[in-house]
Amino acid sequence: MSTMTTLLETAQAMVAPGKGILAADESAGTIKKKFDSVNIESNEANRRAYRNMLLTTKGLEQFVSGVILFDETLRQCALDDQETPFPKCLADKGILPGIKVDAGARDLAGFPGETVTEGLDGLRDRLAEYHDLGARFAKWRAVITIGEDIPSAVCIDANAHALARYAALCQEAGIVPIVEPEVLMDGEHSIDQCDVITEVTLNSVFTALREHEVLLEGIILKPNMVISGSNCPEQASVEEVAGATVHNFLRNVPAAVPGIAFLSGGQSSEIATAHLNAMNALFDPLPWELSFSYGRALQDAPLHAWRGDANNDLSAQKALYHRARCNSAARTGTYTAEMETAA
Repeated sequence: MSTMTTLLETAQAMVAPGKGILAADESAGTIKKKFDSVNIESNEANRRAYRNMLLTTKGLEQFVSGVILFDETLRQCALDDQETPFPKCLADKGILPGIKVDAGARDLAGFPGETVTEGLDGLRDRLAEYHDLGARFAKWRAVITIGEDIPSAVCIDANAHALARYAALCQEAGIVPIVEPEVLMDGEHSIDQCDVITEVTLNSVFTALREHEVLLEGIILKPNMVISGSNCPEQASVEEVAGATVHNFLRNVPAAVPGIAFLSGGQSSEIATAHLNAMNALFDPLPWELSFSYGRALQDAPLHAWRGDANNDLSAQKALYHRARCNSAARTGTYTAEMETAA
């Protein structure tokens, strides 16, 4: 099978009908913050036990097509008698293993308050190793902040260029790149401001992808929704977010892209699900699949149910199963608030 065929088939599988992606790729610093919130020590054993609880959830494959892992997790084994490597544990359930490959956002020199994501050095060799370890897709996150006189064109273009170089290297290695340009919802900006910055960002990203000859049919876009800033006094309604987001993407995302897997970006679990549901309920047909690639919005409930105690594994897994099921329903616009109360 050719590399191009593999890329196309993997990308299509990642946005298969009714399914989305679980982001479980928290860096050491991020997982520590999560664990601190429920008084769990962030050590290797606890991180392994937590990821084991998530990844061995019975029936998760009904709603989840892939899981983004952190480097540590990709190399760990499940807590079973065979000590099955996590990538094989997922693949055996029909779930694609993925890997976060960026090295995080760093201050952009000369541009206070703005960042550029690093990690391109040595990426070709790391991708080859990750492929051998079982990863079939990757993720790279760029961060765009809305504030006074920012973002600058330099920041947007620098991040777009890095995303394109990463995507090209992934496809060379037979790995589908998740392209994640995130316009942060932190701030007081309106939904209209988010709309403008998201449009400029997407245009820059797809210009760079084309310049680097990235096969658009072999990527997944993981963007923010067009949404009011978290501190904006006037919050847009669910329907307004859905409308602004889909219209923006119809203008700026090529139809060749097989799927858009939204990030939750700090939204509550229920609101993130409601927004995705409204998009799929109000707009049909669309040129691409509208899916989810949620971290916090899928993990918050199971993390608080688990709290570092293996005796809570089953209740935590039920919480994850429920959230995955709700987002699966949102893929077809059939999610309802009653699904939350019934659970």
